[in-house]
Amino acid sequence: MKPDLDRFNSRRSTVYAPRGVVATSQPLAAEAGAAVLRDGGNAFDAAVATAAALNVVEPTSTGLGGDVFACYRTADGDVGGMRASGGVPGDATRERVREAVADGDRNGDVTYGADRDRDGVSMPDHGPHTVTVPGTARGWEATVERFGRRSLAEVLAPAVRYAREGYPVTEVVAAQWQHAEQLFTDDNARDAFLFDGSSPDPGQTVRLPRLADSLEQIAERGADVVYEGVIADAIAETVQSKGGFMTVDDLAGFEVEWPDPLSTSYNGCEVFELGPNNQGQIALEALNIAAEVDAGAQPYDDPERVHRFVESMKLAFHDGHYHVTDPEYETVPPLHSPAYARERAAEIGETPLTDVQVGTPSAPGEDADTVLLCVADEAGNVVSFINSRFAGFGSGLVAGETGIALQNRGASFSLSPAHPNRLAPSKRPFHTLVPALARLGPDDWLAFGVMGGYMQPQGHLQVLANLLDYDIGLQAALDAPRWRYRADGTLAVEERLPNAAKLARRGHDVRVLPPSQFGGAQAARWQDGTLSGATEPRKDGQVSGL
Repeated sequence: MKPDLDRFNSRRSTVYAPRGVVATSQPLAAEAGAAVLRDGGNAFDAAVATAAALNVVEPTSTGLGGDVFACYRTADGDVGGMRASGGVPGDATRERVREAVADGDRNGDVTYGADRDRDGVSMPDHGPHTVTVPGTARGWEATVERFGRRSLAEVLAPAVRYAREGYPVTEVVAAQWQHAEQLFTDDNARDAFLFDGSSPDPGQTVRLPRLADSLEQIAERGADVVYEGVIADAIAETVQSKGGFMTVDDLAGFEVEWPDPLSTSYNGCEVFELGPNNQGQIALEALNIAAEVDAGAQPYDDPERVHRFVESMKLAFHDGHYHVTDPEYETVPPLHSPAYARERAAEIGETPLTDVQVGTPSAPGEDADTVLLCVADEAGNVVSFINSRFAGFGSGLVAGETGIALQNRGASFSLSPAHPNRLAPSKRPFHTLVPALARLGPDDWLAFGVMGGYMQPQGHLQVLANLLDYDIGLQAALDAPRWRYRADGTLAVEERLPNAAKLARRGHDVRVLPPSQFGGAQAARWQDGTLSGATEPRKDGQVSGL
């Protein structure tokens, strides 16, 4: 009998360890990171090792064909960010993509998102026009070269071994993998990720030899093979064969960025998030508004608490989903400003706000899949690291025989000429991925995050409130029941959320959803030299300590 993944009664505790902690959504990947720490690597080495292993053991949510981001604090006390996020092809003008998408729609070849332009055309959810330049390989390499102690080949070794020798699939990943049976239609994709045409069952041992070959090439030759070598050729040829505009020149021009995170203060804690093109400003604005309306001062079981946090989140979503885009193309206002939050907080009253726009109900960003890992080491390096293709296996395209599924991040663009996040050549889209960092005290640093599309900033808000407003322990803060405001205007809640019926009586359109719909949180903490970690009970999560 298959397990019921939406029922969990087991108990978890915060994990403490003297030398290092690795928290992520898959046990084999957590162990890969821990093994690198044991062999003399630091938190940055372990982060890349864990991310690479997740590409193999949780390929339903991440891969080399996607992007990668980090928010970190080094042992020397530096706080920073890493952004490896690619744009659309240089030849992908709005007019060319619109015409190509419209032709595909007439032929029944595309599935539209909800953000149609005035002529009824919108970005598709999948296909060649959603593929943006993947940042993962460059991001891994840059992280190890800039901060690590081990070579790229050494940190990729566990991932290569899992892909080549095989591993048993976990229950959650097996359930996610079923989507591939409908998504993948060409032989390369089906040969790479299906087994006799089917997704694997829980416990089934799978091998990904094509992906193993690609990982070995990167380990031996570096990331250049993805951007200027044979893998780059395969990516460009595959996208072009399906009608897209990606070229090797688009790939060769990609560079990793090292932006300074944006920050705000909440209840004595300084919170750091990545700014545009990431949605980190949404989390910061929501925290600021929540502070203005004293959301965290309400009793934990009081529905007034949830009401005020939800209304704060709605306003932040409304602002962020309109303004956040590639800052090289549009000026994004300082949505994380406390002064701006004071203006927005005045709109919160006794009844729920209804005139807010949160993404689009059918857009892949609503329920996107991704992976998050958090690592802390004994020296004081603390890293939140995120790797994703956006929606599960991404665009539905696999690059030749590389075993690399390509992301569909371009589905976030608008084809409306008036929208700030409108598509333009080489432009990066609005990005849901937001690694986060919090300074809880003078020598108390937390790397954290909550995965799942639009759930991410909502999860940040709730986890931090649990820790800071209600003094809930680290693992318990992740275990606590969650709510989630959705793009269709409903307020999703877990069945365990106290007094949800009273929220409905206040006018919220409350829907009870299973736990799997409320994201995947991870956390790693360095507190005066003491290391601790927590992981998501709604996933196959594990904290490996040493």
